[in-house]
Amino acid sequence: MTEIDWQDLGHRDAAGLGRRDCYKLGKSLREAVPREALADFVPPEIRDPIAIIAETERPRLQSLLPMRRKAMAESAFAFLRGAADVMAFDLASQLAPGVTAQACGDCHLMNFGAFSSPEGNILFDVNDFDETLPHVDIIFDLRRLATSVAVAALDMNFSKSQARQFARRTVKTYRARLLELAAMSPIEVWNVRVHLRDIVKALRDRVLHDKLSAAIYEGNGPQDRIDGLPKIEKVGDGWRFVDKPPKLQHLESLRDPGADIDLPKLFEHLVQDGLQAPFATLFERYRLSDTAFKAVGVGSVGTFCAIGLYMSEDDQPLALQIKEARPSVLERFGQGGWKESQGKRVTTGQRVMQAASDIFLAHADDAETGRRFYMRHLKTRRLGSISELLKDEAFPRYAELCGSTLARAHARSSRPAVLAGYMGKGEAFEDALASFAMLYAKQTKDDFDAYRAAQSDAISR
Repeated sequence: MTEIDWQDLGHRDAAGLGRRDCYKLGKSLREAVPREALADFVPPEIRDPIAIIAETERPRLQSLLPMRRKAMAESAFAFLRGAADVMAFDLASQLAPGVTAQACGDCHLMNFGAFSSPEGNILFDVNDFDETLPHVDIIFDLRRLATSVAVAALDMNFSKSQARQFARRTVKTYRARLLELAAMSPIEVWNVRVHLRDIVKALRDRVLHDKLSAAIYEGNGPQDRIDGLPKIEKVGDGWRFVDKPPKLQHLESLRDPGADIDLPKLFEHLVQDGLQAPFATLFERYRLSDTAFKAVGVGSVGTFCAIGLYMSEDDQPLALQIKEARPSVLERFGQGGWKESQGKRVTTGQRVMQAASDIFLAHADDAETGRRFYMRHLKTRRLGSISELLKDEAFPRYAELCGSTLARAHARSSRPAVLAGYMGKGEAFEDALASFAMLYAKQTKDDFDAYRAAQSDAISR
């Protein structure tokens, strides 16, 4: 049999193996790492989640930390979203089979969503890649996704048995989809799309069907270009963002040392040198009118994020977003290394995992500060709300959709037959990960309670 490097399985060392041999290869991995063994969670001997979180806060904009801490203290699920470093630390010491792919790195329920492809199709996919990293064991993404399902379900007052069942169904859907993808050719796998209209058609809930249809279709037209755009105002001959602190404000309002970025120069660098040539041509018709800092998400609050307002000759707006790219949490805890620009890590990972990526994806380094950034189109509000809507009103179906979508994303950078061979056709794999999800959901709740207590103590002092 061909010699396989287990740390890089699914890439160059699996070359030459057909589907059948790949499936056998995956199946043989069960001898070293039985699927049932994935059910366990053994906390590291030395473990301090509060200290890990504090360490992640040091390089962030200090003025934004109260907003981040308040968001993380709202619920166990919000805490899980903001504590990716804690879970990455814990997972680094857990048993894993060694079947790799491009990992999302922060694979929780709310890092999936709807977006418009360059062709105008509304697709559903993984949509956050700040922590992405190549050649990472698939079990990292699956454990975080299954845990996020369990934690979210418990926060929504489902019972423990229901939470476990939802996590199990999510992983089962992943496994079933991988078995289907394993029978396809590489080009067929690469071209698979998850069209949101097909998901909507399958819904039996008429009210939810109508709400989703409205979110998908009612935004089409001229107004869709500015959906999600913060409020802007005419000032002299140009246009300017209206401040809405602390989430949206011009840089002169921020006193943090980490906010000393020449935004117009950075946007110019990203557009002129970072964009792929055909899309850079588009900006001959636009001019940069304004820039501002804009906080986003839970896990990203405190990192440097900004938006740029571009206007056409006829004052038609286009909004782009930049984010600072730091080393992935997976890399921080020993799950691989990335030797090039961190912005390139993010944009490359997105292009690998997403079925149709943003045409405005670009990366660049800021020569003056040595920091790394990437750029993308500012997300639209109407499509951004779809994940929340599905999670709140069709939670089990949404969790399964995320599982299926992750399978397609992993299959693009792996040998799906190896993954399928390890997971198999029985239910041992999803049973094990559902058990792990419940154990880690309890750990998350304990960490969340400790975090809130620490915040209360800090305030009282």
